[in-house]
Amino acid sequence: MKKHNYSAGPCILPQEVFEKSAQAVLDFNHSGLSILEISHRSKDFVAVMEEARALVLELLGLENKGYQVLFLQGGASLEFLMVPYNLMKTDGKAAYLDTGTWANNAIKEAKLFGETIVVASSAAQNYNHIPTDYSIPTDVDYFHCTSNNTIFGTQMKSFPKTGVPVVCDMSSDIFSRTLDFSQFDLIYAGAQKNMGAAGTTLVVVKEEILGKTGRAIPSILDYQKHIKAESMYNTPSVFAVYTCLLTLQWLKNQGGIAAIEKVNEAKANLLYNEIDRNTMFKGTAAVADRSFMNATFLLENLELQESFDKMWKAAGISGITGHRSVGGYRASMYNALPLESVQVLVDVMKEFESVYSNQSQLAQ
Repeated sequence: MKKHNYSAGPCILPQEVFEKSAQAVLDFNHSGLSILEISHRSKDFVAVMEEARALVLELLGLENKGYQVLFLQGGASLEFLMVPYNLMKTDGKAAYLDTGTWANNAIKEAKLFGETIVVASSAAQNYNHIPTDYSIPTDVDYFHCTSNNTIFGTQMKSFPKTGVPVVCDMSSDIFSRTLDFSQFDLIYAGAQKNMGAAGTTLVVVKEEILGKTGRAIPSILDYQKHIKAESMYNTPSVFAVYTCLLTLQWLKNQGGIAAIEKVNEAKANLLYNEIDRNTMFKGTAAVADRSFMNATFLLENLELQESFDKMWKAAGISGITGHRSVGGYRASMYNALPLESVQVLVDVMKEFESVYSNQSQLAQ
């Protein structure tokens, strides 16, 4: 039976990416060598890296606007400290918006480098919304935010206008919706949430903001050194970069970000409409801040959890168990998840209501 993969990451990828990458593991570019064993300095892989970096700029609309693209390692977690290392001055400070676990982890790392101002936080409400009533100091070195919060199912629908550099962790919604990406001076994203296999991290940075901290930066953590080496300062994650290239090619062939955004909206609307209609479920995130990537919801009657779990597993659904911080369920609907898979989940929810609604009412 086909599995409907709602995993929060590593996540579902397009079928053609699986097929092409599997073939490359056996024989890459008819070279007689596997993608897993070729030199990262070889002509074939240098072409992969160059095309992947160029496609990122093309899809984001950032060509010829002063941005550099890097494929690094260490995940978004390493970027939590690379950002202040490269952007916070030795006597400087930074502003952060606290909207979830990963934003909070980024704040902890920044505090090791200098004054870190949390301009707003929704922690007291278990991160069920995106704060809006805040101001960004004009004297900070940068402002940091997280565009989508996988654990809590919230997403920033707009971004503050400010005169300071804006840094955004887009790990879980990169390439999923149209934005003016030039409003950001630095974007980073772990590949495994929407873009490719785990093992590499995308960084898109406006080069002019670098080299102004006055601090000594270890070479492996210095964006400028990685830019100079064209993402080959050390051996890159060859296979992960290759799967990113294949996924970016697939996205371009779908019509780019504008086209996939329409699909993502349709998927999210289908599921949220059912969550709101169905008497057996309730959403956890504020309606205005609901994520199009990660829908979080709970059962109204927890005694029926085992019954619901059996139903969605029998339907071939995988990966919708919620994070322990929220509980319940989390349906991650990344770019490659087809609308048909969302319909399967919605059908299960309707069937569950039909079978168990009377039992739930009696229990209440």
